[in-house]
Amino acid sequence: MTGSFDDRAGYGIGIDANYMFVEDPRRTAPLKKPLLIFLFLVFAPLAASAAKYFWLGDGRQNWQTADRSSAGLLTAAADHREAVIRVFGARTVRWRGIFAIHTWIVVKEKNAPTYTRYDYTAWGEPIRTNGFAPDGRWFGAAPEIIVAVNGERAEALIPKIRDVIENYRFRSYGDYSVWPGPNSNTFVQAALDAVPELRAVLPPTAIGKDFPYTGKWFGVTASGTGIYASLAGYIGFSLGWVEGLEINFFGAVLGIDIRRPALKLPGLGRLGVTPGLS
Repeated sequence: MTGSFDDRAGYGIGIDANYMFVEDPRRTAPLKKPLLIFLFLVFAPLAASAAKYFWLGDGRQNWQTADRSSAGLLTAAADHREAVIRVFGARTVRWRGIFAIHTWIVVKEKNAPTYTRYDYTAWGEPIRTNGFAPDGRWFGAAPEIIVAVNGERAEALIPKIRDVIENYRFRSYGDYSVWPGPNSNTFVQAALDAVPELRAVLPPTAIGKDFPYTGKWFGVTASGTGIYASLAGYIGFSLGWVEGLEINFFGAVLGIDIRRPALKLPGLGRLGVTPGLS
């Protein structure tokens, strides 16, 4: 007796000559393609970032003695009377730089004589104030500007940022967790979420930004323009006009930005139009 596939139910299940249920390869093969494409888009950029690191190096030599001086991205506070908000990011040290950046916040009120820098770190008390130069290299890695706001707009938003920092729930010894969070990027994301007027999004290499620091695993995005869901920061997604589409797969973020057209790739970061700085 020959076997045949019964497609009437539409499940791709057939009966072979021995009356055993088998899968119809005609039905299952198309289901594998999206998964394979997704995995390729996740792991190929990571492989490219790893190849760059191992073949070209990051030029930092010994990270413990690496340069942490100013990168010259800020003028002297005394010469800049306006209020300032900056979010900087730089590749983390050693092999972790393949995957992730470290981000921090810098603020200065109008006419203030100095900048104030806030980092969230794995050593000592997690929230570190003025532990490094405001625009300093992160153990040899030059930072990039992720958010820049000046003047009256910055002056109005700084109190909101300081309030989040002062009341951040993960501020005790031992609260820091490299993955999936809360880490430095979780801390900065919390500050940005408190000021949705910035309409700012951390790059996909800011691993930890999707950790649900509020304890809520789903809801409306901070910008109010979309929705998100997160399984404890391990996997999840966000979809919104400001956030674009982002899929978090165990810390690797893959997505697309429509508002400012760009691809968001694990390891490589954002490829496309530079986010607007104001």
